[in-house]
Amino acid sequence: MRIISGEFRGRILKTPADNRTRPTSDRLRETLFNILAAKIGDETRFLDLCAGTGMVGIEAISRGALFSAFVDKSKRACALIEENLDLLKIPETKTEIFCDAAEKFVARERAADGWDIVFYDPPYKTDYAIFLYEFAACAENLLSEDGILIVEHHAKNPLTDMIGSLRRWRIVRQGETHLSFYERR
Repeated sequence: MRIISGEFRGRILKTPADNRTRPTSDRLRETLFNILAAKIGDETRFLDLCAGTGMVGIEAISRGALFSAFVDKSKRACALIEENLDLLKIPETKTEIFCDAAEKFVARERAADGWDIVFYDPPYKTDYAIFLYEFAACAENLLSEDGILIVEHHAKNPLTDMIGSLRRWRIVRQGETHLSFYERR
C-alpha cells in the first residue's frame, strides 16, 4: 500500500501480516481524495474510523490536512498505525490514535469545532445502522458546520438517504464498493 499524492507520495506503508484487514484500494482512495480535494486544507480536521493501517487518515495529512485522528478497536491495528506514522516521521501534534470501537468513540466525542471530514470503513459484515444512528444522534457535536461523513460499504449493503440529522448527498460506485457522502441537514 502506498500514499497516492502529496507530501508522502509514493511512500509504502506497513500492512498487517494477516488478511483480516481490508484496506481501501488505491483506486478508490484516489477517487475519494479527488472528490475531497477542495475540502482539504491546512485547517482540515480528519477523523479515520475503523482505521486499520491508517492509510486514509495518513493520505489526508499527506495532502495537507492539519490533523488526523485514527480510531480502531484492534490494539494490533493501533500499533500498526503508530508504526506507519513513525515511519513517515509525522509529528505527534498532527495525529492522535484511539483504541476504541467507532460507535463508542462517536458517542463520547465532543470535538470543540467538530470534524471537517469523517471517514468510516468497517468490515463489510458490520451492521452499519448501529453506527449511523449513533453518529446521526451526535452529528452536531461531531461534524463542523460544513463537515461531511463518508461511509465505505459493499454494494450488497445499501444505506439509507436520510438518517436523523444526516442527508446523503452523493454516492460513488466503484465495482462492488460504494462511498456514501453525508452532511448535516
